[in-house]
Amino acid sequence: MAEHIVKSFGEELDQLTTEIARMGGMAESMVADAVQAVVRREPDLAEKVVQRDKQVDAAQADLERKVIRLFALRQPMASDLRATFAALKISAELERIGDLAKNIAKRSLVLDESEPLLIARGVDLMGRMVLSQLKDVLDAYASSEVAKAVDVWARDEDVDEQYNSMFRELLTYMMEDPRTISASAHLLFIAKNLERIGDHATNIAEVIHFIVTGEPPTRERPKTNTVQPGPEPAEEDEA
Repeated sequence: MAEHIVKSFGEELDQLTTEIARMGGMAESMVADAVQAVVRREPDLAEKVVQRDKQVDAAQADLERKVIRLFALRQPMASDLRATFAALKISAELERIGDLAKNIAKRSLVLDESEPLLIARGVDLMGRMVLSQLKDVLDAYASSEVAKAVDVWARDEDVDEQYNSMFRELLTYMMEDPRTISASAHLLFIAKNLERIGDHATNIAEVIHFIVTGEPPTRERPKTNTVQPGPEPAEEDEA
């Protein structure tokens, strides 16, 4: 009987891992499409990204219900407790990534009404950087590879540096030509959202380290000391 219970619990944990992988794929796709909508000025694609956020929200709510059920019925201990808690934490990080991708898509719709700026190419580069982080951290979760998670964690500084570069360039645009202020401001919000997606990928990397080792990373998070604060999302952008 005990063996049956252990096997059943193991299957439920595997199901949570599968759900995280599915949710991660959804969030990853949203980020990729949101960046493409900005760079290629594709309003139809941006609208689809905005609509798909509801699917990520629903997946996160469903996973949360399953985790609560596991806690109530199985009362997991030790490594099983860490794995169950981690699924809940990672799903919340992925849900937030979906929100940020939606915000980027909304900004791209407004940008389409302005003259294109060459700096939008920087969005493409930054998008590829955070997408690489997100893909690698999801792979690290699926395979329980601490080294791969730590690598994602360490690359957060590169994303910060790219954000700082875009921040300085956008300020220059706005000072030299006031007509670019509106478009530059939206691009600044987009760059900040991408930087925060990188932060969420880094958070997931820290959770993976905790799942496998039972300890958080021992080094201080590698944040650039001079990272620019940038604009904070408006309240409606948090939805």
